Amino acid sequence: MKLLQDPGKRGRFEREIEGEEEQKRFSSDSGIDYRALVEQIPAVTYIAALDERGGRVYISPQVEAMLGFPSSEWLTDPQLWFRQIYPDDRKRVLKDFYKSHGNGQPFRSEYRLIARDGHTVWVRDEGTVVRDESGHPCFIRGFMLDISELLEAKEAIQKSEAKFQAIFEGMAIGIALVNTEGRIMESNQALQKMLGYRGEELYGRVLNELSHPEDATQDLDLHQKLTKGEINHYQIERRYVRKDGEVVWGRLSVSLTYGLQEAPQSSIHMVEDITEWKRLEMQFLQSQKLETVGQLAGGIAHDLNNLFTILSGYSQLSLIETNEDHPLRGNLEEIRRTTERAAQLTHQLLAISRRQVLDMKVLNLNQLLKGLEGMLGRIIGEDIELITRLAEDLGRVKTDPGQIEQAILNLVVNARDAMPNGGRLIIETENVELDKSYARSHFNVTPGRYVLISVTDTGCGMSPEVKEKIFDPFFTTKEKGKGTGLGLSTVYGIVKQSGGYIWVYSEQKQGTTFRIYLPRVDEEAEALSSHGDSGNLPKGTEAILLVEDDPSVRGLAALVLRQQGYTVLEATNGSEGIELARRQREENIHLLITDLVMPQMGGKELAQQFKAHQPDAKVLFISGYTDGVTMHQASIEPGAPFLQKPFSPTDLAKKVREVLDEVLKVVSGSD
Repeated sequence: MKLLQDPGKRGRFEREIEGEEEQKRFSSDSGIDYRALVEQIPAVTYIAALDERGGRVYISPQVEAMLGFPSSEWLTDPQLWFRQIYPDDRKRVLKDFYKSHGNGQPFRSEYRLIARDGHTVWVRDEGTVVRDESGHPCFIRGFMLDISELLEAKEAIQKSEAKFQAIFEGMAIGIALVNTEGRIMESNQALQKMLGYRGEELYGRVLNELSHPEDATQDLDLHQKLTKGEINHYQIERRYVRKDGEVVWGRLSVSLTYGLQEAPQSSIHMVEDITEWKRLEMQFLQSQKLETVGQLAGGIAHDLNNLFTILSGYSQLSLIETNEDHPLRGNLEEIRRTTERAAQLTHQLLAISRRQVLDMKVLNLNQLLKGLEGMLGRIIGEDIELITRLAEDLGRVKTDPGQIEQAILNLVVNARDAMPNGGRLIIETENVELDKSYARSHFNVTPGRYVLISVTDTGCGMSPEVKEKIFDPFFTTKEKGKGTGLGLSTVYGIVKQSGGYIWVYSEQKQGTTFRIYLPRVDEEAEALSSHGDSGNLPKGTEAILLVEDDPSVRGLAALVLRQQGYTVLEATNGSEGIELARRQREENIHLLITDLVMPQMGGKELAQQFKAHQPDAKVLFISGYTDGVTMHQASIEPGAPFLQKPFSPTDLAKKVREVLDEVLKVVSGSD
């Protein structure tokens, strides 16, 4: 654009802004100097020709402070403006300029100009088209404002927002921006993943409505205090229901955000997924609860076992001496049966408390299960299909065969009751490796090699509330009188005492799976055998020292042993037992039978001192209550002679004969 050189062709407007007329243009009758006023504002004002002359007709002196070129250069060099436009912006700016020139509409653009010293200045250029007498656009009047600092601040804000957005989306904790109505305005990926919804699905939803119904109102008081300014934030634990219906636990932290009027505008809700931690906590509490109940149950069982030993023993002795047609025979049989049922309950209590002595053997679970198949078929009935999937290369475990059989039978009975209309029962075995990741997500699990036995049914399944309580002693979903509630708690105790773990997976109407993990061992499996009861009590002539603090139990045991031909020396405590052993030093005592826990002197100390007087004698421990610590204190090694109370006369006679026969083998050097 070039300035027109012929003064004769200048229009009225041009003449007015030059010389004396120009002063008049910026003055008024009131004496106000509008030129001076314009030249005081921060923006650069200008008037530019739109005809063939081009260039600036007027530009305020502020342009020199902005770009380093004095106003005189802008007025004498028509191409200066074009040259100083940043190259990347020229095409866009000129397009906007000529568009305004063509249609007479205002010119508005943001672009960069290059200052005299080479630095770049961002300007906002806004101009208004001025028309001549015939209506043709001839000038544009406007201003340029330096917006460099504004754009730098805007860019900084954008970078800050981008950084915040990256942090917001990258956080492992779920975050939601919630308005004053409780609706989600924005959520990050962690929250979307936790709740199973996409971002657009969460937008506008009331966050509290996604809570578990039982937890939805638990923080109302806290939220009211927060909005009133009584507290700055609060934190609670609550359950949420995912889109797929699964319940997850979250630790919710809520804080308010404020607007310019210092009034709450929204709240930030941060939700940490603590489902795994909560599950471990519940497992720990369950373990602690079972341990507490187990201690109580074990103590009760100890006292009851002494009573049941007496009842069972004397009823069996009476039956031996009573003819089949005796009128009291039926009464005695009923007493014996009832006592056996009661004794079975104490065995369950001991299993719950993990205080029964296990007869640990190395075995292959496949062999045990094959031996149970016939019994299992009779238990479940014809309307339930039994499927077994046994791993061919199954490793070996070390446990009590009788106790693990009892655990499997209890699970099978439980599965049968869950399928009243028939179904499938699947029993599987396999070798598994529990790694550190599994151990972290399951309370008190030690990584390593295990043998897994799983029992799955297609029955009614369990609700989460029932599943949390199934291992609790005396908890049952059966009708009154239909169950004691000890079955699954017994299974739990047996598995735990065997060093294993048991987990349950169940959904309502989808069935249930119990998974038992037992540590794998490298020892060779032992042959499983069953011992029948012939009804005949084995006899003997050896000398036995019997030490028992309960007079009734001691009297019964002495009576049974004497009837079988043994010589029995009785003592009420350890001190008396040692005194009798000292007196009998010249005569052999072949066997010491002693209770593990007695006042004054326990079984361990008694056995040690007794051996000093009778080094060749064997020791048989008896007890109605014991745990791992007590067994260790009694110096009982795995497989050492032990008889659990309550025991029958037959149990006692057979165990004594078994121990004494082992003595004879050792003395004679036979295998």
